[in-house]
Amino acid sequence: MSQVIAGVDIGNSSTEVALARVDEGKVEFLAQHLTKTTGIKGTVDNVSGIRFALKSAAEKAGISFSDIKKIRVNDAVPVIGDLAMDVISETLITESSMIGHNPDTPGGTGLGIGMTLHLDDLRSNAENGQAYIVVIPAKADYEWAAHMINEAYDRGVKIAGAIAQKDDGVLIYNRLHCKIPIVDEVAYIEKVPLGKQSAVEVALPGHVIRTLSNPYGLATVFGLTPDETRQIAPVARALVGNRSAVVIRTPQGEVVERRIEAGRLILHGRKSRIEVAINDGAEEIMRSIERAGGLINVQGEMGTNVGGMLNGLRQYLSESTGQPFADISIGDLLATDVLIPVSVSGAMAGELSMESGVALASMVKTERMPVERVAQALEKELGIPVEVGGVEAEMAIRGALTTPGTEKPLVILDMGGGSTDAAAVSEGGETISVHLAGAGDMVTMLIDAELALHSRELAEKVKKNPLGKVMSLFHMQLEDGTMLFSESPFPPDVYGRVVIREEKELVPLPVKLSMEKVRAVRRSAKRRVFVTNAIRALAYIVPTKNIRHLSFVVMVGGSALDFEIPQMVTEELGKYGIVAGFANVRGTEGPRNAVATGLVLSVAREVVG
Repeated sequence: MSQVIAGVDIGNSSTEVALARVDEGKVEFLAQHLTKTTGIKGTVDNVSGIRFALKSAAEKAGISFSDIKKIRVNDAVPVIGDLAMDVISETLITESSMIGHNPDTPGGTGLGIGMTLHLDDLRSNAENGQAYIVVIPAKADYEWAAHMINEAYDRGVKIAGAIAQKDDGVLIYNRLHCKIPIVDEVAYIEKVPLGKQSAVEVALPGHVIRTLSNPYGLATVFGLTPDETRQIAPVARALVGNRSAVVIRTPQGEVVERRIEAGRLILHGRKSRIEVAINDGAEEIMRSIERAGGLINVQGEMGTNVGGMLNGLRQYLSESTGQPFADISIGDLLATDVLIPVSVSGAMAGELSMESGVALASMVKTERMPVERVAQALEKELGIPVEVGGVEAEMAIRGALTTPGTEKPLVILDMGGGSTDAAAVSEGGETISVHLAGAGDMVTMLIDAELALHSRELAEKVKKNPLGKVMSLFHMQLEDGTMLFSESPFPPDVYGRVVIREEKELVPLPVKLSMEKVRAVRRSAKRRVFVTNAIRALAYIVPTKNIRHLSFVVMVGGSALDFEIPQMVTEELGKYGIVAGFANVRGTEGPRNAVATGLVLSVAREVVG
């Protein structure tokens, strides 16, 4: 008897549906649809997204929603990524405040040292013989600011430098009788303490400052002891590479920062229990996971960053799935080193310092019950029988085998949003699979953290699209060095900016980073996650644990559509003599829809018996 079957693959990022008519074991695929997953993968929040995908697929197939007689969903496992910061090198400053940004238009050059004095106090409080750094608020017009400074200078007051809130550095400098360094565009100028010893340095265009970015230069300027020099070293490090900077010495204790340790991971493995500090770095963490002999659970040291991260993850999943907190365990971790821009205490213009940290993606073990709840909720809402299908990787193999030119034995690498799976099927049909933490979502998280975008949506665009830099209204430099000429002018708001080249739109990046830097971060994040996980996953499914014993690997999943990831994985596997390529499911769908297709085929096989 002919009936319409729906296969539903719930992923971390997207939900895919395949609709097919099954008649005595013969399968005719009618339509497919992809939509964003609603809620955490494997929870009842997924129901609304599944309903939308099913209705959209039914419309494409030209059938009524009620024509669907059975729905089979994959056995989804929630995966959540989070970031564990390593704070051992976190900047701790109690002696100085600092401004070290790169304004577009600082005025003058050189180094100026003196006491900070508000512009309004130049007439009443300035003393002859004392050098001053003049603090100029936004309300002061550049003509007035220059007039006030010239008047004081002509009166015999020594003016050593200036700090301006607006971008008036050059305009003020050009009107001065005394040529001084001026740092401008200091957004939070009201935070600049007055009456304090300070130093202003501006380098020539194309050069960087040398005194304030050197701990011993700061020691010379402020007359510091060796202990004080060690304490102020983070300030100097944060200023390296800047064209201009201001450092203001403040009384001890005015800037206070609390330190929270990164903490230790407690790995409960099948062979042993191992403790490893986050500060030891990602490489040591991954070696410890391997020595533990397969993770049963992972805990984080209480009262530390990693303890808070893992417990927060458990709490979130406990609330989402309804399972007791103690029953949530972590079955896999992927750790990778990151350099994260962090705000520096004492900074007054939003300055950042690059600090090392460790990013973690966690694979959470859940019982079958949450996915059963999804099936029950879906069946109740739609009035269509819903059942939970087999292991996700096995369904992906079924779907991948519809790729022209493939046959058993076969090895697949399923690169999705939350996890990287690998599965192998022998000529006799025996399968082995592994489910590892870390995939596309972790790449997005790394890009967001390392570029300080503070927007997952923007980081996702950086991940998925190439870059360009708009050089003029009609031409753009692409990231491979070639030039793109346009017949129509580019929008004026992207002129001189690094942009994300979406298919129909140019999205300017809101950060002052070179195109080469953004590209390097993007490619490094993909390599650290997908290349690392591809090797880990394939090693797991090879009986000899030596991936050189593999010959062919077929890549499936949404991340196999990326414009860089398949090439990176192919190049790496090529070093082991492995031929890799991405699937073309059913000869039409590319690497997408493998699991949903496999779910439909598994139903058809049961019909035949």
